[in-house]
Amino acid sequence: MQFKAKQIADLIGGSIIGDPDILISGPSKIEEGGAGTISFLANAKYTDFIYTTTASVVLVSKDFVPERPITCTMIVVENVYVALAFLMENFNSGISIESTVSVLTSIHSSVVIGDNPAIDDYVIIKKGVTIGKNCKIYGQVFIGDNVEIGDDVVLYPGVKVYHNCKIGDRSVIHANAVIGSDGFGFAKDETGKFKKIPQTGNVVIESDVEIGSNTVIDRASMGSTTIKSGAKLDNLIQVAHNVTVGSNTAIAALTGIAGSVEIGQGCLIGGQVGIAGHLSIADGTMIQAQSGISASVKGKLYGSPAIDYNNYLKSYAHFRRLPELAAQIRALQAELDKLSQIKS
Repeated sequence: MQFKAKQIADLIGGSIIGDPDILISGPSKIEEGGAGTISFLANAKYTDFIYTTTASVVLVSKDFVPERPITCTMIVVENVYVALAFLMENFNSGISIESTVSVLTSIHSSVVIGDNPAIDDYVIIKKGVTIGKNCKIYGQVFIGDNVEIGDDVVLYPGVKVYHNCKIGDRSVIHANAVIGSDGFGFAKDETGKFKKIPQTGNVVIESDVEIGSNTVIDRASMGSTTIKSGAKLDNLIQVAHNVTVGSNTAIAALTGIAGSVEIGQGCLIGGQVGIAGHLSIADGTMIQAQSGISASVKGKLYGSPAIDYNNYLKSYAHFRRLPELAAQIRALQAELDKLSQIKS
């Protein structure tokens, strides 16, 4: 399908500089371009490409002021990333799935399914499950007993949802994520062997949550592990039992969160962050990649154990010069030793 530049501008609330009738059939990177494609400029380090790109149309911010002639048509928007996200929905065909229930499924007779379902081959849905309207459930998904799934939910191939868990409206869970596996709870008996502590709770995923591939969210020992509305979790994240992730918090890949952590709303947590158990992360906290959190924190943090972000940068500026600084200290000490000998 092709769109005129003017149609795209009207769709995203932008204004056109250039040819409003130029046709667009898909997106491209600004450095690669290609006739009939649309790209975007949102990061200043890519500015030079807008003067050489072969893309037909480029989304730019209203703050962008060209310094050289530009051959492409520009669509000026308030927020390039927001406009791009809205626009890409129209170019993203996704994995194909029929709006029907495949005959190659295993669905218990007690299951309640809302209107307009799309349930793919080899899906297993156990007893007592309720599924809302307009849900897409791709192949080889497993949904355990008494799971509750809201409207417009998407479960990509291989997702596993254990018993009694809840998934809110418009949430998206990507391939091979596991929701509701047992929390890591063991106690040593008198012989020194580990005895498993039953994990009797569940996982509650609220509305508009997105969870990346191969992420695991453990069920609570008692109560619920909770991912609140609007939270976004990347691939390969471990969320332990009884954790709460606040609304509109984003967590990057390979982060590990130990049990009973309370993460506030609007937090940004970088990749490979490790968070020890039973801590509180305040609303709006920003944690840089590979940081280690061993105490309750707030603000902007970096390092392992994490400290204030600005203090870390200042400290690191000295740390990376330690061999040079150590040599200077040894030289100064040698001078002091000479002065001491002279005085004596």
